[in-house]
Amino acid sequence: MDGGLVDSRTSKLTIDSGACGYLTIDLTALCRNYDKLSSIIAPARAAAVVKANSYGLGADRVSKTLYGRGCRDFFVAHFVEALRLRPHLPRDASIFVLNGLLPGNEIACAEGGFIPVVNSLEQLRLWSETARSLQRKLPAVLQFDTGMSRLGIPPEDRAAVVAHLEATSHLDILFIMSHLASADETDSVQNGDQLAEMRRVAEEFEGYDLSFANSGGIFLGGDFHGVLARPGIALYGGAPTGGVANPMEPVVRLDVAVVQTRTVPAGARVGYGGVYVTKMETRLATVAAGYADGLPRSLSDRGSVYYNGVRLPIVGRVSMDSMTIDISALPEGTLSLGSLVEVLGDHQTIDDLARDAGLISYEILTSLGDRYTRQYR
Repeated sequence: MDGGLVDSRTSKLTIDSGACGYLTIDLTALCRNYDKLSSIIAPARAAAVVKANSYGLGADRVSKTLYGRGCRDFFVAHFVEALRLRPHLPRDASIFVLNGLLPGNEIACAEGGFIPVVNSLEQLRLWSETARSLQRKLPAVLQFDTGMSRLGIPPEDRAAVVAHLEATSHLDILFIMSHLASADETDSVQNGDQLAEMRRVAEEFEGYDLSFANSGGIFLGGDFHGVLARPGIALYGGAPTGGVANPMEPVVRLDVAVVQTRTVPAGARVGYGGVYVTKMETRLATVAAGYADGLPRSLSDRGSVYYNGVRLPIVGRVSMDSMTIDISALPEGTLSLGSLVEVLGDHQTIDDLARDAGLISYEILTSLGDRYTRQYR
């Protein structure tokens, strides 16, 4: 749902949708992030990972925007996501299914023009049988496990894959790929180990193009780029590399409404379990979002929100639909029913909030709920 843009410093929640706040997605910042990543890996091209509804930000709008910016390669995780995305993209856009296909989805995948990422001998054989039954060549990508032990063809099956490809003419292998497990840690030895293993795979599958880099891998250097990089979190403003300044622009802003304000005496218990007890007279505000809206319970007594740059700590336990903040640092009467406080924005990034919650930025983005009014800028 789109709404009018809001300035949380001067506005209150007055929309008629019944929402508890505004989730603003800056599509211009998204495009600048895509441009930046594309420039780093040139002449390789950049795809867009739009799985999990574009990390919760709306795969339809995000994909159409990036297509307009020149992106033609889009990666989802599950086949159902490919089916949902197809109506929103022109036919010359390629949609890849990272987890490959579960049995029974092969015909629908072929008819829809999707491209499975083959992760096992079994998936490879089923896709080959589908191509043979349809009497036409079908595209595929081969993913190899280079040390993550998650998805991908294991080393012991590579010879069998070579033999299978030599025995069939029904598959068009577009490229080979693998996934980096520690790309956000530039000094991790696992990056070099995986690169060495990927080079061994490339020797065994000579002549195929390579896709290797995810968001963090883009910043590891040209050896990791291949012909196609697959950025995800970096597109959406998350830090691709830990321990250094984030080179990406923030894409998301979240402003949530105040439901109630009150003053409580010293010794008042706040929230479930009464685990937080005020030490002095304290002014509190109850905010209309909780863990059902993507603000995790682990923010209890650790996280914060902001108003005009002033930090307002979360006190007591975060509830399903609300949380309580200490507003004593603001002049009395500053906040009232419907006032908006900044959860994500100029003073708090998704990485900041994730750090306070003991999570990662991916978990924050993909959990932001549907009770906010979404507005695209």
